[in-house]
Amino acid sequence: MKRSKLFRKTLRRKRIRAAVSGTASVPRFSVFRGSKHLFLQLIDDTAARTLVSAQEGELSEKDKKETKTQRAHLLGKLLAEKALAAGIKNVVFDRGGNAYHGRIKAVAEGAREAGLQF
Repeated sequence: MKRSKLFRKTLRRKRIRAAVSGTASVPRFSVFRGSKHLFLQLIDDTAARTLVSAQEGELSEKDKKETKTQRAHLLGKLLAEKALAAGIKNVVFDRGGNAYHGRIKAVAEGAREAGLQF
């Protein structure tokens, strides 16, 4: 029996979350990729709270006209700037069951360019 695409993604997500956990000093960099938008969070799993977040609605009108991959790169930079302002330099990356390719890779590269380390 063939497993559905969503079921396989759920298994990958659970496997990743079993290995990746965030703390206050090194939070988890969580990426949610929808069909149209991206949502990024830095999460402290020990206290179960979001430290910093970013979403595509925060980008300027000029940036919203870019391609989805270019917007992902800009969003990664935006989250990294917010994190550095909050005193967070190191994170662990949680790709949310998605392949490290395309928009997910662009987010990570943008965050690294802006100074986040993972």
